[in-house]
Amino acid sequence: MTLNRRGFLKSTAVVTGAALMTNNPYPSISTGIPDKFLSGKMKLTYRPYTLDLRHVFTIATNSRTTTPVVLTEIEFNGVTGYGEASMPPYLGESHESVLSFLSKVDLGKYENPFELENILHELDSLAPHNTAAKASVDIALHDLVGKLMGQPWYRIWGYDETRTPYTSFTIGIDTPEVVRQKTKEAEEYKVLKVKLGRNTDKEMIEAIRSVTDKPITGDVNQGWTNKEQALDMLHWLKEHGVVMVEQPLPKERIDDSAWLTERSPLPIIGDEGVQRLADVRNAAGVYHGINIKLMKSTGMREAQNMLALARSLGMKVMIGCMTETSCAISAASHLSPMADWADLDGALLIKNDVFDGTKIIGGKVTLMDRPGIGAVKV
Repeated sequence: MTLNRRGFLKSTAVVTGAALMTNNPYPSISTGIPDKFLSGKMKLTYRPYTLDLRHVFTIATNSRTTTPVVLTEIEFNGVTGYGEASMPPYLGESHESVLSFLSKVDLGKYENPFELENILHELDSLAPHNTAAKASVDIALHDLVGKLMGQPWYRIWGYDETRTPYTSFTIGIDTPEVVRQKTKEAEEYKVLKVKLGRNTDKEMIEAIRSVTDKPITGDVNQGWTNKEQALDMLHWLKEHGVVMVEQPLPKERIDDSAWLTERSPLPIIGDEGVQRLADVRNAAGVYHGINIKLMKSTGMREAQNMLALARSLGMKVMIGCMTETSCAISAASHLSPMADWADLDGALLIKNDVFDGTKIIGGKVTLMDRPGIGAVKV
């Protein structure tokens, strides 16, 4: 007897978001999802929250001590998925803009939360931009679907959780004394990420090198303006143990970035210049790789597609984050087994996390064996 598609899905109860996103079903995964979880009404709730940073956080363009976030929940037949929108200044989002966007989202019209492709496509079409607001729904929906399936997302995607990378620990721009102290406090971490882009770049690196010889990644946040001077600096950074550099030039300087990438002794990773799936193909030849962040990509669905496309183009991949709770960090961490680098320290930089999720053990991203994204309220 040959089953049609509807009969197959009903018989196996496998209607995974990953299958819908990639047109590649996973018949080996059978979770026995009860019928009550295949139809019902979803309810979205949300609230603003402010993250308090452990230290003043300074990059090339600004300093801050807090980050606004919005925490979301999607409830469906007694099961709740958690999500988050984090809004650092450069995204151009705020509590007000995220709450306004979420007020337009009507999940009650969908009866099946497994229709990820349809739901998230319509969500994206509600308004342009608002990528963090969209990510907050995407993350909560993925968490919900994973819980309904009883599986973590790294397993649904077929990733090997033992292949997660070490995460870098970020040190913001500061005085040499503070930089040395922060470096000592980061003893557990195997890789340090250093914010650059001001006239103190060499001073920052020298301060770190005075107390450790750990590998360093540099993040310029578009802070360099002269491509020849940037190239000289890249050679100097390589001599001092820096292993790669993010977004050295302004994102609009595409030709200059391509020139620099062609000559650079270090891998150049696009961050501000690569935000969504449509940017990835254009980034090939401009950068050696891309930094994928859920708050830029609108969430897990598009981030996973960005990763696959970048890999197909032979590009390096970094999984990054904003200043976030362990909710959004946990969601991003499910992609990390496929990444060359991870920068998933956002929850480590705050004082008031409200979730428990992915752990950093011995500096390594360590995924939780919990369904969904693996984050629980504390």
